[in-house]
Amino acid sequence: MNAPGRAILLASTVVGGLIGQAALADTSDKRIALSNNYAGNSWRQAMLRSWEKVTGQAVADGVVAAADAFTTAENQVTEQAAQIQNLILQGYDAIVINAASPEGLNGAVAEACGAGVVVVSFDGIVTEPCAWRIAVDFKQMGKDEVLYLADQLPEGGNLLEIRGLAGVFVDDEISAGIHEGVAETGKFEIVGSVHGNWAQDVAQKAVAGILPSLPDDIVGVVTQGGDGYGAAQAFNATNRDMPIIVMGNRHDELTWWKEQKDANGYETMSVSIAPGVSTLAFWVAQQILDGAEVPKDLTVPFLRIDQDNLEENLANTEAGGVANVEYTLEDAQAVIAGAK
Repeated sequence: MNAPGRAILLASTVVGGLIGQAALADTSDKRIALSNNYAGNSWRQAMLRSWEKVTGQAVADGVVAAADAFTTAENQVTEQAAQIQNLILQGYDAIVINAASPEGLNGAVAEACGAGVVVVSFDGIVTEPCAWRIAVDFKQMGKDEVLYLADQLPEGGNLLEIRGLAGVFVDDEISAGIHEGVAETGKFEIVGSVHGNWAQDVAQKAVAGILPSLPDDIVGVVTQGGDGYGAAQAFNATNRDMPIIVMGNRHDELTWWKEQKDANGYETMSVSIAPGVSTLAFWVAQQILDGAEVPKDLTVPFLRIDQDNLEENLANTEAGGVANVEYTLEDAQAVIAGAK
């Protein structure tokens, strides 16, 4: 576990102590499913590994009977809606969803609720009122990238924006925050935008494709995670100066940053939601099944890495993975109590 990340995200020891560890009601016969819309990048793979690790232990401990994960082949609303309907028919008591669309799955979600199934969405949340939502303030995350660049680049300049998966809530919110930050600071102009799908290989190709059409003086690259290293590789293949590229907590991004920091003092920052938020969603679903009163909207802070704690966070991030925090039952209780 990333100790600095846990300190940032939760003061769970103190709050958990105040809540106490109430005896669980009998959820040992309850079955929880994960409906995931996409697994094509390192963040999603880390999210699934965290789910398997934490829920596997919960099943072994008899907390729940099952916690199965299902991922659609494509990021398609119709496919995920059909998956949710199938999970209803299979008799799951709760469905945890990382959604392909905030509105597009509302019909299937309402159908689940009507069948008595608890629905908890996270990361890619849904807007159907019967569901619960767990998210970071993605809009603020995007805005913070621009505010950081404004401090580092007081003269401003041209920015390249790398977006995530088109049509997904997370992509829209981060991008909105970036544009809000640009408007408020009045220092920057976004001269190009591409979709990197939160994957370094996709981002590298997209950035390489657009760079020839952009001005020479790109001073910064605002990103969404998983795309920073790909952007750096694309710039490396040109005669351009390396801009400040905001990173997204992936091991390859942090490793490249560390190499550049050691070689020439390169400075940037890195920010993302922890993939282990899937485990928070699991425990929230378990608590709802346990009879806890849980507010419909829960917010957790994003995980940020800066120049002075890069090495510590890199050391705690597995190769091919993402800087992460995995949640416990007590963490979930603390988040629920904090939202009341």
